[in-house]
Amino acid sequence: MTDPEFMNLAETLLRQIESGCDRIADETEVDIDNQRVGGMITITFANRSQIVVNLQKPLQEIWLAARSGGYHYRFDGRQWLDTKGAGELLANLSRAASEQAGVVLRFEA
Repeated sequence: MTDPEFMNLAETLLRQIESGCDRIADETEVDIDNQRVGGMITITFANRSQIVVNLQKPLQEIWLAARSGGYHYRFDGRQWLDTKGAGELLANLSRAASEQAGVVLRFEA
């Protein structure tokens, strides 16, 4: 994949995550905030825990850091999959956000 292709796919994903945070804040009682700086989104919950999603352009990866650990994702032609077989990015983000918020949250494409 070329760098411009990676950036296009990665930007689409970051916008989906931002939209997901906005939807959760609008449709639920969950106190969730997201801040984007360049290729990094920091999601902050009421308990002050955070999840960070950031682009790693030289590696063509997206990294996710949460209380549950750190994960690296690559695009397989259809979706962003963990490089160590731990699943799809938005599913893992949903799980981590649910754990940190204390309620079920869902991020989707």
